[in-house]
Amino acid sequence: MSNLIVNGREIPLDKEGYLRNLNDWSRDTALQLASAEDIELTDEHWQIIELLQGFYREFELSPAMRPLVKYIAQHLGAEKGRSIYLMQLFPPSPAKVASKIAGLPKPTHCL
Repeated sequence: MSNLIVNGREIPLDKEGYLRNLNDWSRDTALQLASAEDIELTDEHWQIIELLQGFYREFELSPAMRPLVKYIAQHLGAEKGRSIYLMQLFPPSPAKVASKIAGLPKPTHCL
């Protein structure tokens, strides 16, 4: 996938399907990126996406799995701040898939 068409506008993606320009992100863009991952976004997904974007604004990077789990636990509690919870929402690699849908760069140290 090299480009995405969202509301008639062409959105450039990198070779792994991440947005080339973070400013191209919108909820409609997220819906299409999620669809490409076979994910139907629910309120639980949006909660994580919003936290991921907050993490990015705060630290200027996309979190790998451990920091993501810790950040989610701090903001949503221990029940949601678990790898298994995130794996159910964003399989097979929550840090990578959630970051992609949130319009963020690929997390460093993620294969």
